[in-house]
Amino acid sequence: MNIALFLQMAAEACPDRSALTHDGKHYTYLELFESANKVAERFSHSGCQFVSVLDVSSPAVPIALMGAAMAGIPYVPLNYRLSTEQLSELLARIEPAFLIVDDSRTNDFDEVEATVLGRQALLDDLLSSPEVSVAWKEDPSAVAIQLFTSGTTGTPKAAILRHEHLVSYILGSVEFMGASEEQSTLVSVPPYHIAGISAVMSSIYACRRIVQLPDFDPAEWLSLCANERVTNAFVVPTMLKRIIEELDESSFDPATLMSLEALAYGGGKMPVPVIERALELLPEINFTNAYGLTETSSTITLLDPDDHRQALDHDDLVIRARLGSVGKALPSVEIQIRDDEGNELGPFEAGEIYVRGPQVSGEYLERNALVDEGWFPTRDAGYLDDHDYLYLSGRADDVIVRGGENISPAEIEDLLHAHNAIDDAAAVGIPSEEWGEAVALAVVLKNSAELSEDEIVSLIRTSLRSSRVPEVIRFTSELPYSDTGKLLRRVVKTWFD
Repeated sequence: MNIALFLQMAAEACPDRSALTHDGKHYTYLELFESANKVAERFSHSGCQFVSVLDVSSPAVPIALMGAAMAGIPYVPLNYRLSTEQLSELLARIEPAFLIVDDSRTNDFDEVEATVLGRQALLDDLLSSPEVSVAWKEDPSAVAIQLFTSGTTGTPKAAILRHEHLVSYILGSVEFMGASEEQSTLVSVPPYHIAGISAVMSSIYACRRIVQLPDFDPAEWLSLCANERVTNAFVVPTMLKRIIEELDESSFDPATLMSLEALAYGGGKMPVPVIERALELLPEINFTNAYGLTETSSTITLLDPDDHRQALDHDDLVIRARLGSVGKALPSVEIQIRDDEGNELGPFEAGEIYVRGPQVSGEYLERNALVDEGWFPTRDAGYLDDHDYLYLSGRADDVIVRGGENISPAEIEDLLHAHNAIDDAAAVGIPSEEWGEAVALAVVLKNSAELSEDEIVSLIRTSLRSSRVPEVIRFTSELPYSDTGKLLRRVVKTWFD
């Protein structure tokens, strides 16, 4: 099965239904499908080996994604926020390419072996050109999408997602035509992120209208939700934090969000105080925490709305703690926690998260990362409780090893996030002659709040253990995050060099 079948099914079932809204302009499912067919023919005739979009969210994104699938050519969206040098290195790895860019950048890539076309020029031409019919390639094992990793530990790897992985994820988590004609989803995550890609595919399969917000701004996000009567949305934790701050500090009336039914979040660790405040401000909204990776075709665990409501203010501390989890595995997904020797660990024992299932690729262009019988080592650290709720501790490489003792940054950060004077915090390991590694702490205080280093040290020593007490503390105005909400811990570490 080819992922483009999702769009074909939607176009046949509801051709005149609004499929996408961008900057006030609407596209029907039939218009998207016909445009994807037309662009697929162009891709095929161009002689390209990759289709790439280097741009913000626009109608060109789903059209190029589905058109590439129809043409049997890998789709490779690129991060438009990368430097020219970084982009040049990535583009050199996908030559020859068909490259779709913002119209103002069409002359920026003369040295690249590519057909370069401006986004709006392409869209205008597709809508006005005659219909075509493209013969699809139906190989489920063919590469559908190639995504470059963030490259935080070296040269970015090229993660490979085949049609069979993506189809398995969508069929296992989305009901065809499951959305009513009035429903719409607000997509504000970047198009080069797996969450942005899965939002497009799942919305198309559900026949739910996509509302695009190219550049996230909390006030604009709230306004668009209200004006377009958005029913569903996905955000990363830093986005939700800014939305909650906007609701707390501005005159925006939460009642105008009455159309919003469901809000999913993921892509990074959510501080418990943020989701607690969100549940208090927006009690009628169904919140879902979705955890997944590029290599797993998006979501593999869910903390569903009932879990959120049950955990909030529950008397049982074990159940209340689930607000800090990422929920349970999807029915088709298996999860194990393993130690450094590969042995499976029991409940509440922390180690590396391994995952297996039909949606799991675990494959890179450079190598296949799957181990014994199809298990993928995620390099994320965490543990399962005795009811199979998964808790994240960060990246396995982020663990601080002090005197032979493994310290999870998350346990220190979770404690500090709960303090009413602290807005954000990051714990990292720094070299120590005595202990091998020691804890260093970067802290962001809330506006006008005051808190001394001694008070922070006392809090950590009293609530945790003395080994968790930081050797050095730095106060800062903000912490560095990627545009998909991940803490850039490697940057924080450089602050203590």
